[in-house]
Amino acid sequence: MDIHQILEHLPHRYPFLLVDRVIDCEPGKAIHAYKNVTVNEPFFSGHFPHYPVMPGVLILEALAQAAGILSFRTLGEKPDLTSLFYFVGIDKARFKKTVSAGDQLHLKVRIQRQFRNIWRFEAVASVDGETVAEAELMCAKSNLV
Repeated sequence: MDIHQILEHLPHRYPFLLVDRVIDCEPGKAIHAYKNVTVNEPFFSGHFPHYPVMPGVLILEALAQAAGILSFRTLGEKPDLTSLFYFVGIDKARFKKTVSAGDQLHLKVRIQRQFRNIWRFEAVASVDGETVAEAELMCAKSNLV
């Protein structure tokens, strides 16, 4: 999926869109996407100016956005004004290495289970084949009307 297709499947926009491309998506199973981390990211000016590091919470958010794309693709839907996926839980989060400007952050998310509107995912972020973060994520689909 290119950026135009991603924008159809996520309600996020700059500066909070954290998925640049989807390499592979198997609805009902898993997704592999990535984010190109550039020195122009707005968070780098304050985190940290002398040694720019991507905040761990944004790595988890990028994984959750990939999970959102997978969820919408699995359901055969796109986000609209009446439904969204919300990030509702994080378990077993671990950060193993820092992510810096110039890195390509790979996002691999696999559905563990889905019950009604609650989805549980196994998520791993990596750079150059090395795990930088991992977690179990929960998202909930909410109808806003």
